[in-house]
Amino acid sequence: MLEMQHLVKTYENGHQAVKGIDLNIAKGEFIVLVGPSGCGKSSILRSIAGLENITDGEIHLNGRRVDTVKPAERDIAMVFQNYALYPHMSVYNNLAYGLKNRGVSKVEIENKIQSVAKTLKIEDYLDRKPAKLSGGQRQRVAMGRAIVRDPQLFLFDEPLSNLDAALRAHMRLQIKKLQRELAVTSVYVTHDQVEAMTLADRIVVLNLGEIEQIGTPSEVYHQPASKFVASFMGSPAMNFLNAKINKGLLTVGNQTLMLEEYSEIADQEITLGVRPEHVESKPLDNGLRFGMKISAIEPLGPNQLVHGKCDSQHIIAVTPERPFDINQELPLWVDQKNLHLFDNLGKRIKPIYSLPLAV
Repeated sequence: MLEMQHLVKTYENGHQAVKGIDLNIAKGEFIVLVGPSGCGKSSILRSIAGLENITDGEIHLNGRRVDTVKPAERDIAMVFQNYALYPHMSVYNNLAYGLKNRGVSKVEIENKIQSVAKTLKIEDYLDRKPAKLSGGQRQRVAMGRAIVRDPQLFLFDEPLSNLDAALRAHMRLQIKKLQRELAVTSVYVTHDQVEAMTLADRIVVLNLGEIEQIGTPSEVYHQPASKFVASFMGSPAMNFLNAKINKGLLTVGNQTLMLEEYSEIADQEITLGVRPEHVESKPLDNGLRFGMKISAIEPLGPNQLVHGKCDSQHIIAVTPERPFDINQELPLWVDQKNLHLFDNLGKRIKPIYSLPLAV
């Protein structure tokens, strides 16, 4: 449905924001581009929309090359972070504006707007100006303006970043339900990994203008392709410990554990990754044991974040709510199926065979 071939975007100051991206998106798929500021995600989105001229490569939509076509002729609708509504127009006229420009009849415009307004529950706001609406209501109007055009492709540019946490969670659910109902191919940009995990069919993790990993939320979370992906996806972030491995024998500090699935790995220093929620304070028969000296505790209600040091390296563990003392030595265990190994270039070391996914 949407294909990007060797997409390059270099700005006039010489900064190369996108470095030869190749990406294929299926019809009806919900793709989320995620990464830190400056990773190139917004440049990719704006290039698809035609708001940026690409430096090299091609963009194809439904078999038609569109990077050489004017934005208005691409059959793409975009929902912006700041809503981009016309302040002097009513909600009805904001929704109708694009349709009028395309010569759609008044009767059809009325039918489309009433249908979309009912879907988004904005029927009561059609006569209001944007200034009289809340942030969530404006966002729904902005989405309605995109939907009413019945485009081939939706683009979302961090549409929820201006909303408070509770409204963001609500709108996340609404966007997902709406996209499923409409079955419109969608590309969504965010720096919020929770949005990426909850919305996406597939996640594209970007770093410095390049793709680090493409995969389902489960793949990206449980099998991160690099240390960068492992650190970016997950909250709190993955713990990293210095370690060694030789023919399957993993050594962390003065602790060792045999990992048969890595028995072909020659003697080398590696980085061991452990997610905070996979750290346990009870003994495990098939787990790696290490110690933490507690430095701080953050209560979260049903559980807590326990911060500390292991061999001078900072670690976070998620534990049930229970009392610990600051500076207490706390023994911890991690099941071997929840260990992630990365080489000295930060790339995932793949095992000979896979253990069951972490739970």
